[in-house]
Amino acid sequence: MTDISHINRFLLCETPDQWIQTALKNQPLLLLDHANCEKKAASTAINLMCRYVGDFDMMHKMSRLAREELRHYEQVMQIMEKRGVAYEQITPGRYAGELRKPVRTHEPGRYIDTLIIGAIIEARSCERFAKLAPFLDDELKEFYLSLLKSESRHYEDYLKLAKRAAEGKDISDRIQLFLSVEQELIQSKDDEFRFHSGVNYSETV
Repeated sequence: MTDISHINRFLLCETPDQWIQTALKNQPLLLLDHANCEKKAASTAINLMCRYVGDFDMMHKMSRLAREELRHYEQVMQIMEKRGVAYEQITPGRYAGELRKPVRTHEPGRYIDTLIIGAIIEARSCERFAKLAPFLDDELKEFYLSLLKSESRHYEDYLKLAKRAAEGKDISDRIQLFLSVEQELIQSKDDEFRFHSGVNYSETV
């Protein structure tokens, strides 16, 4: 199993057990929102490539990331089809939208903050894959564990790009700001279950 101890040290909290229990009881919805997350992750990478042209290292990293996320999207869809899980439209959770609220409107602040958020989302995804895996059937367990290496690298790529974009300026305060927002989202109650939701007041959704 890929070592993700550095990710657990980075995040301010671990996924609550209550979220795990809700996820296990709502696996079709888990898979559906997971597929949406992979699609959105690819879209985010492509948007960065289009908006911030000229940085070859970033564009190479985001191109690879987008391809990997789309491949994961295809893999989740295959599992859904195999299990008879319909691909339906569902509303997005509050997680990403709330994380983006503190993003600065000027550059390079906006770019740096967007990269920090990308790192946090990838880190949380990796942490949740690892925490869920032991409770899943063999097929899903193997699949989620196979994602740890790439998700961990995506987290590292985003964070390295954010630090480089800062051109030597300390961005630890920005990282901590977004991590604090993320911690609140993960530990607080949510109205609906999603892959990145907080805890649910009900075990059934």
